[in-house]
Amino acid sequence: MIDVIIYEEDNQLVAFEISGHANSGPYGYDLVCAGVSAVSFGAVNAVFELCEIDLEVDQAGEGGYLYVSIPTKYPLAQRQKAQLIFEAMIVSLQTIEREYSKFIKIQRK
Repeated sequence: MIDVIIYEEDNQLVAFEISGHANSGPYGYDLVCAGVSAVSFGAVNAVFELCEIDLEVDQAGEGGYLYVSIPTKYPLAQRQKAQLIFEAMIVSLQTIEREYSKFIKIQRK
C-alpha cells in the first residue's frame, strides 16, 4: 500500500510524504507505483524548474519513500506557484486512488 500524507497549515500545503509500495503488479510492471512516481517526481521537478524553489527533499535509497517540504523563506508569490503545482499533483494522485484504492491511500493532516 502506498500512503500519501499531505501536511497543511492555514489551508496551505507545507509538505507531503509518500511511503510504501503498491505491489499491484510484478516489479517493473507495477502501474500504480509507476503512476505515483511519475506524478510526484514530475511535480517536484516542475517546482524546482518553474518556481525556482529549493525544496527540502528526503528520499530512501531503494525507493518507497519521498518527503518534500516547501521552505518558508521564499516570497509568497513563489510559494503560491508551488502550491498550485502540488495541488495539481494531489488531483492526479486522487485520480489514481479512485481507480486503485486497494493500493493507495491519501490523507490530509
